[in-house]
Amino acid sequence: MNLMKKSSWYFAVLFIFIISACKNESSDPTPMITNNPQGNATRILPIGASRVEGFRPAYESYRYELWKLFIDNDNNVDLIGSLKDEFSYPTYKNLSFDTDHEGRGGATSGQILEAVTNTIDGIIEQSGMPEFVLFSTPGGNDGLENLPFDQAVKNVNAIIDLLQAKIPNVTIILEKAAPPNSNSEERIKSFLDNMNAEVTRIAMEQSNESSKVILVDMNTGFTDSLLADPVHYNEAGAKFIAQRYYDLLKDKLN
Repeated sequence: MNLMKKSSWYFAVLFIFIISACKNESSDPTPMITNNPQGNATRILPIGASRVEGFRPAYESYRYELWKLFIDNDNNVDLIGSLKDEFSYPTYKNLSFDTDHEGRGGATSGQILEAVTNTIDGIIEQSGMPEFVLFSTPGGNDGLENLPFDQAVKNVNAIIDLLQAKIPNVTIILEKAAPPNSNSEERIKSFLDNMNAEVTRIAMEQSNESSKVILVDMNTGFTDSLLADPVHYNEAGAKFIAQRYYDLLKDKLN
């Protein structure tokens, strides 16, 4: 008889414990929320090569740090593109990173032109017309691969022509690119210096009444300490680039 009473007591306690555990598990006070911009979100299309794409943990894209600035400041922004970042990023303020982009590691200006030509209609159809395009390190891989400078300039202009034809009211933010490591070959540094001088002219000539091309200076103040390798950003470098973009964008966002 005592054994039966003890058994009944034991199962009653076990039952209460299980019910209590299930209850606690289902009432998580901070569930993770997928980033979901509202319908009137400002659409931003980041284009470029590996500095846009990133390759965690070896080196960083600026996009994650820029997205966090949007979250911090309650900006309703939708990052768009035909590609999704497959790398792992921590949630931030209980939100998951908006991974859409148009960055292709290793792509030259000609390859970026070809890719954007092939994808821009689909991007617009799926996500709507972007209000802003962030054009990263124009001609950067052309310089690394020792391709002709004049052709890189033509390709950069052609990319802008294409974007303005497809998205008449777009604002294109064109980088005066961050430098490679100071120990890089002189020809690489010279190519980038020449392109940074050229983009000033491109921005002036390509701006029109409905579509502005605006320079953002990523070069001034950027040092070797912000690089993970000869050309790519570490976390501090990604934050530097993101902040420069945000300082330019902040008064233009919803």
